[in-house]
Amino acid sequence: MNFYIIIPAHNEEDYISKTLDSLTQQTLLPKRVVVVNDNSSDHTAPLVKDYALKHKWISLVNTTSSDKHLPGSKIINAFNKGFDTLDNNYDIICKFDADLIFPNTYLEAIANHFKINDRLGMASGFCYIEKNGKWVLENLTNKDHIRGALKAYKKECFQQIGRLKFSMGWDTVDELLAKYHGWKLLTDDSLHVKHLKPTGQSYNKASKYLQGEAMYKMRYGLWITLISALKLAYKKRSFRLFKDYMSGYFKAKSNTTEFLVSIDEGKYIRRLRWKGILNKLT
Repeated sequence: MNFYIIIPAHNEEDYISKTLDSLTQQTLLPKRVVVVNDNSSDHTAPLVKDYALKHKWISLVNTTSSDKHLPGSKIINAFNKGFDTLDNNYDIICKFDADLIFPNTYLEAIANHFKINDRLGMASGFCYIEKNGKWVLENLTNKDHIRGALKAYKKECFQQIGRLKFSMGWDTVDELLAKYHGWKLLTDDSLHVKHLKPTGQSYNKASKYLQGEAMYKMRYGLWITLISALKLAYKKRSFRLFKDYMSGYFKAKSNTTEFLVSIDEGKYIRRLRWKGILNKLT
């Protein structure tokens, strides 16, 4: 099973070597790894060049963009720059962050999941962060959600959902569209991936409204957005974030921001979200 991996990287000199080391030590090696150096001002590029010299299946792509570390479009733009350098001979396409350490059986385990279930569209392990000298689950989302840091897509699923969206929320809408098309998702809690830089640690302050904007663009509607914003703010222990999320939603609505999904896809997404909410209440 051929794995192609794309790693967007912006000023990741402290972490990228650890990520690439863990990939070079996999029991099932990837066929291609493309690191996209996205406007870095540190030593990210020369570090990756060193790995590319040692491993023919690792390559470096340089691109320029904003210096602001915003979630969403910047990351997906970098991902697409890397994707455009690849051929079509992959079975699984992965978007990985540049600050992860994978267990050495990670790709082999993910491959086995895809082999067992031909309707499996996406799969991953779990991110763990270091707290007080211990590695603990980075508990930001439901355990059935595949984090944006470590996405693995079956080729047919990736193509059917229309690749990745240029927006914050891309790592939620991809799952919703996969389900819309009848694909299954799987998270393997035995696969512990070390996440060296906790999510959002370096995001620019301008990103605080983007979560609410994404909820609007996914056609959640007011009530689902309200519930989702409350839940996410509670997980992050910040009521201020709830206000930011709702402000982002109403700003997007007043600006008639374009949606990420069709009307029919939006109806499906709302039904799915309400089903999940009601199941937790019963």
